[in-house]
Amino acid sequence: MQRYACDRCGKSFSESQPLDGLRVDFKLASQVVHLLCEGMGIRAISRFTGLDTKTVMGILETAGEHCARFLDAKIRNVKSESVQVDEIHGFVYSKPQNTSREDEERGEFFTYLSVDRLSKLIINWRVGKRNGENTVAFLEDLKNRMDGKFQLTTDPYVGYLRSGSVKKVFGDSIDYATERKIYGKTKTWGSRYFNPMVVVGIKRYPHLGWPNMKLATTCHAERTNLSVRIFTRRFTRKTLGYSKKLENLRHAVALFVCHFNFCRVHSAHKKTPAQAAGLTEKAFTITELLESAI
Repeated sequence: MQRYACDRCGKSFSESQPLDGLRVDFKLASQVVHLLCEGMGIRAISRFTGLDTKTVMGILETAGEHCARFLDAKIRNVKSESVQVDEIHGFVYSKPQNTSREDEERGEFFTYLSVDRLSKLIINWRVGKRNGENTVAFLEDLKNRMDGKFQLTTDPYVGYLRSGSVKKVFGDSIDYATERKIYGKTKTWGSRYFNPMVVVGIKRYPHLGWPNMKLATTCHAERTNLSVRIFTRRFTRKTLGYSKKLENLRHAVALFVCHFNFCRVHSAHKKTPAQAAGLTEKAFTITELLESAI
């Protein structure tokens, strides 16, 4: 990409492009974003494209900020019959047993996700510690993006129930139920070795309004969690791909959610989740997504 220098102040700048501030050609930057969305790690992308790892990280940061703004603007007035909420466990820099509980930038972190049961749209997300403050902030953001009454289903995490976060945020404006999975050990040695616990029972409880208990499940949200772990390298378990900085984890989640909602065609309905939810008429390419004005 051509760069220029100001004759007066000597400051250099590049040709205008959608991902402002990058010195990399936009076509190559789009390729890097595509590889990130397909689950490739930072160093692997560096080897594949010949770019420095710091350059790849810069693309992630710029694209992540763009995607976060895009999602904030576009995911509004969502109509849904049933919304499911779940959290994905992860960590930043070091595992919780090696990190002080007071450290707000390292250790154990959870990614909150809300998913529409029919369209599979990820309505909103939040990365932070699993506590009452983040739970309320996540639910308030969800409330602001919805249009009309809906049924909410979560797991029995105390932040939703005992702390009264759902009641505090939504009052009596929604129907609310929880699903609790009961885990037990398997009998065969092989499956016990790789999967030490399996679901042996499920219990569902109504809490607010008149929820349809046939829809009271978090299975669709948990399946979305699997997609997050497959296509976001930072969530792959027992590897070195975990995030070293909290902000990079947030950029990666924003990038995944934006690509999942607007670019990836879902096998359930052969549309992108945004199309199925009526938020857009077409599936975006990576380039179109990055070029989209906000």
